[in-house]
Amino acid sequence: MIRDNQRYFNRLHVIVDALVIAGSYILAWYLYIGSNQNNAGPAVGVLDMRIYFSALYFVIPGYLVLYYWSSLYSPKRVQRSETEIVNIFRANVIGVTIFLAVLFIAKDWKELQHFSRGMVGWFCIINTVSSILVRALIRYFLRYVRKKGYNRKYILLVGYSRAAEEYINRINTNPQWGYVVRGILDDKVPRGASYKGVKVLGGIDNLLYILPENKLDEIAITLSLASYDRLEELVNLCEKSGVHTKFIPDYTSLIPGKPYMEDLVGLPVINIRYVPLTNTLSAFAKRCVDVAGSFLGLIVISPLLLLVALLVRATSPGPVLFKQERVGLHNKTFMMYKFRTMRLQQEGEEKKGWTVKGDPRVTKVGGFLRKTSLDELPQLFNVLKGDMSLVGPRPERPQFVEKFREEIPRYMIKHQVRPGMTGWAQINGYRGNTSIIKRIEYDIYYIENWSMTFDIKILFLTFFKGFINENAY
Repeated sequence: MIRDNQRYFNRLHVIVDALVIAGSYILAWYLYIGSNQNNAGPAVGVLDMRIYFSALYFVIPGYLVLYYWSSLYSPKRVQRSETEIVNIFRANVIGVTIFLAVLFIAKDWKELQHFSRGMVGWFCIINTVSSILVRALIRYFLRYVRKKGYNRKYILLVGYSRAAEEYINRINTNPQWGYVVRGILDDKVPRGASYKGVKVLGGIDNLLYILPENKLDEIAITLSLASYDRLEELVNLCEKSGVHTKFIPDYTSLIPGKPYMEDLVGLPVINIRYVPLTNTLSAFAKRCVDVAGSFLGLIVISPLLLLVALLVRATSPGPVLFKQERVGLHNKTFMMYKFRTMRLQQEGEEKKGWTVKGDPRVTKVGGFLRKTSLDELPQLFNVLKGDMSLVGPRPERPQFVEKFREEIPRYMIKHQVRPGMTGWAQINGYRGNTSIIKRIEYDIYYIENWSMTFDIKILFLTFFKGFINENAY
């Protein structure tokens, strides 16, 4: 039986990473500084090599901590190589940023005044490339070993369910994990039935005869919802045998999002949906960016705001700004500001429906403002007030919210965060007269995968493909 050696593998991995970091640092020093000294002798102002190498006492443990925080010591069975590369790149960028920040803060120290920033840059590049190559070699070695029949884990599934099928699907599409499903035990599916080559071996009571043979590495309990009354009995039985046991809940039809576990003073709690912005620190950081960004934006574009306001006023009688009720965070309504793009209407007329192509209510200047999204610039005031965010799902009018909440599954999830001036759905083309269902899919993806870097990416892409709206009428 193959024992779980992930702990020892991680320790070895840390040693390898430490050697790679040290080797990359030494190579960067030699290429950028050492080789020049050998050819022409020590240059004026060049630090002694002992000062450079003494920094390794801080660089190596610092980078190892960053690697740990970047999930680089998660089991390779379940971590995609693309994710690992991104995590390596992110850890090294953070590392070199901290390194350079420390040098800047300590620039008045005599020992660090001439510390080469160029050498630090070379170290970042060499270490990133070296770490990616070394980990690729490790992955190749593990796959080679598993192909030879070593380091495999043999698993038995207890219960035939959608969870069992999904688990088998993922194992079949990821042979690098090294998992082999021996079979399934179930009381309701006849013996001999199979799914993707995995056969039902018999009833669940056969565990009493299979476990003593000690030929399994793991038991995965994949009971259907109707059989959960046996869960406690099976867990006790499996743990008495000493076999590692995991539970794969059959809740995909009930919880379609990304649930996560938290420990509430010893009580495990499953959150149906992971929303990073429910974290107070994350929400505070995003709000700080919103306040700073909207305030700076209003100052920078104030001449443009004045120009647009004059055009609106000169081409159509009525107020410059248009206020419309929208639904925001926690289903609370607020008044959203826009430059007026339509002629004045009777109260309630604009609630009849969306603007359509060739809508006679839209002014000539209004049509241009809609196409270029310039009519939405006053929403920076909404961001400054706290009604909206720079990035988030677009807010909708109350009458449409009431309509969509009954027609579109998971529509109301978008109100768990502040609505935004731009968003993931908008830069992917889902704005204006487009599919509401696809828009909600992109909004939910944003909500569940929020990060500050994701916001920055969306803001960056907005400047290239977020302003021109071909679906605006």
